[in-house]
Amino acid sequence: MIDYSEFLNESIVGVKPSGIRKFFSIAEEMENVISLGVGEPDFLTPWHIRRTAIDYLDRGATRYTANAGLLALRKEICAFYERKYDVEYNPVSEAMVTVGGSEGIDMAVRTLISQGDEALVVEPSFVCYKPIIETCGGKAIPLVTRQENNFKLTAEEIERAVTDRTKLLVLPYPNNPTGAVMRKEELEKIAKVIIKHDLFVISDEIYSELTYGGERHCSVASIDGMQERTVVINGFSKTYSMTGWRLGYALGPAPVIAQMTKLHQFAIMSAPTNSQYAAIEALKNGDGDIEKMLEEYDMRRRFTVNAFREIGLDCFEPEGAFYIFPCIKSTGLSSDEFCERLITEKRVAVVPGNAFGDCGEGYIRVSYCYSIENIKAAIERIGEFVKEIKG
Repeated sequence: MIDYSEFLNESIVGVKPSGIRKFFSIAEEMENVISLGVGEPDFLTPWHIRRTAIDYLDRGATRYTANAGLLALRKEICAFYERKYDVEYNPVSEAMVTVGGSEGIDMAVRTLISQGDEALVVEPSFVCYKPIIETCGGKAIPLVTRQENNFKLTAEEIERAVTDRTKLLVLPYPNNPTGAVMRKEELEKIAKVIIKHDLFVISDEIYSELTYGGERHCSVASIDGMQERTVVINGFSKTYSMTGWRLGYALGPAPVIAQMTKLHQFAIMSAPTNSQYAAIEALKNGDGDIEKMLEEYDMRRRFTVNAFREIGLDCFEPEGAFYIFPCIKSTGLSSDEFCERLITEKRVAVVPGNAFGDCGEGYIRVSYCYSIENIKAAIERIGEFVKEIKG
C-alpha cells in the first residue's frame, strides 16, 4: 500500500474544508431541504448579457485572450471604477481579468505573502483568506470585529495587531457573512494606521454594488495615499448574477499586477473568453439590472431581519451584501449544533458562524439571495425549531 501522506503537501493537508460547502453538500443529499446557505443569487443573468455571449459564440469567439484579459474589458472595468468610485486605473498595466474574484484573491496573496510574513485578516469573513495565506507560508492574524461595533474594523484594532512581520491587511467590505459596510470616514481613520506602518491591502469589494440606505460603496483605494498600496478584487458573480460565468478582476499598482498576471499566466492562461465578452456588455448596459436586483434584495433584507427578530433571535441589520448574521446564543446551542439539528429536524440549511472565524461562534449565516417564498418557508421552520429548543 502506498502511504500517500509521504507525497502530500502538509500545508494543503492542514487546511480544513469549507464550512459553507459542508452544509451545502448535506442539503444536496436530503429531500425537502430549503437552503439559505450559499451566496448565489436566484436571478438569472440578465438576458442582454446572455444574448451577447450567444452572439459572440456564433461569431466564433472561442480562442484564448491575452493573459490579462481582453483589453476592451479592462478598459470597461477601469471606466466602471472611475465612474462609480472615483478611482482611475490604467487598463494596460493596472488591471487584470481573473477566473472569479476567488482567483484574484489567490493571485494577490501568493504575489504578496512570503514565508514568515504576517497578514491581518478581518473576521468574521469569507473562508478563503486564511487558508491561502497559510499555504503560502504566511501567518493569518485575526482582527476580530464585534456586533456592538457593527462588525466594523477600527484603527485601534489594527494598531494593536501590527508587529514587525506584518505586511498585509485583508479588508473585506461589504462583508460576508455579516453584511457590515465601512464608510468613507471610517476608512480614512484606518488608512492613517495602514500608511503609518507601511502595510499593503487586499480590498475584497465583490459586494460593492450591493449596499443599502442610499450611501454608495467607498473603495479604500479612493482614500488619499491608499491606491498605491492596495489591490482591489471585484467581479461579476454577485453584481450581475453571473456566478457560473467565473469572471472577476484585480486592480492595483502596475508592479504588483505584473507579478499577479505572470502567476495567472502559468496557472490559468486566461479567463473564459465568452464570459469576458458578456462582461463588457454587463459593464456598459447593466446599471439598470443592478438597481432592480438591489431593490429586491433590500426588500428581502428588511423582511428577513424583522422575521428573525420576531422569532426571538438578535440580528444585526446589514448594510451590504445579501446575508444576515443572527446570534443564536440564546438557544444554548453551538453554531455547529444549531445548524446540524436544523437541517436534520427541520430540513433548513444555513451556515455556522464559526465557519468564518472562531469569533463567529454563537452566530449563523443566512443568505437572503433566494426567493421570498423560500425565505418565508425557511423562517417558519426556523421559528418552530427555536420555539422547541427554548421550550
